[in-house]
Amino acid sequence: MGTMKTFLLLAVLTALFMAVGYLVGGVPGMAIAFGVALVMNIFSWWNADKIVLRMQGAREVTDDERSPVLRTFVNDTRALAEHAGMPQPKVYVIDTPQPNAFATGRDPNHAAVCATTGLLNALTREEVAGVMAHELAHVQHRDTLTMTVTATIAGAIGMLANFALFFGNRERGGLITSIAIMIFAPMAAALVQMAISRSREYEADRLGAEICGNPHWLASALEKIDRGARSTLNQRAEANPAMAHMYIMNPLAGKGADNLFSTHPSTANRIEALRKLAAEMNIAPSGKLAEPEPARAAGPWG
Repeated sequence: MGTMKTFLLLAVLTALFMAVGYLVGGVPGMAIAFGVALVMNIFSWWNADKIVLRMQGAREVTDDERSPVLRTFVNDTRALAEHAGMPQPKVYVIDTPQPNAFATGRDPNHAAVCATTGLLNALTREEVAGVMAHELAHVQHRDTLTMTVTATIAGAIGMLANFALFFGNRERGGLITSIAIMIFAPMAAALVQMAISRSREYEADRLGAEICGNPHWLASALEKIDRGARSTLNQRAEANPAMAHMYIMNPLAGKGADNLFSTHPSTANRIEALRKLAAEMNIAPSGKLAEPEPARAAGPWG
């Protein structure tokens, strides 16, 4: 998203935050909410990536990692970033069985990519490379700044709305206000979902396929992730629905359909676009990464 769109989105979220502040404390509450929102915008601009990673339970994978699967994951991600001419991102992992991944950070020099253990267990090395290339594409396009900041602020709006439900001034709306506040938190999440353009996912798919060199890898990965996301609960994502748009696949159970409020395009449409791109590039599905690491161990994550 462009810079102007980013600032417009932040302005809208700030206005919503102030509106809830008014419901809690009138004009003084709105003024306090404005001050808090201003500080939050600045803080989120620089630190939202750390907040998101902490809320999702991510841990950094360092150079002294003993797991061969994680070492391969880090090395391949670094190789993809180098191939794309990007700074090396920090690499994180989340211990959850749902296969998924996301990227965060305010710019390519302060970026992080994250995969779940479910994704590393379920996908081949080539498919993981396709997913990480997609996330690096988001970083390269600076989509991660908008996605990270909006997720943080929308989550705060939801919490303040819940607070207003119990402590708001009923004289400014009575029962109608109370009912409106009850649905405010999911509305805040829906706002983020609508504000983040789903076309960004298609563009990240396209650029990610170019970065990893084979669109079939990402297409195959999306098929597996879609099945896993529909059948496996992601507790961290369910607790923070405003962050769903950050993942490569919607992590919220039962929300795989492509509609007005969807955070992601249809998986089938994304796969079709990737296969068309592969045909244009004259690339067969059987491509492999050079010098493969030892095979992954079967069974649960160790």
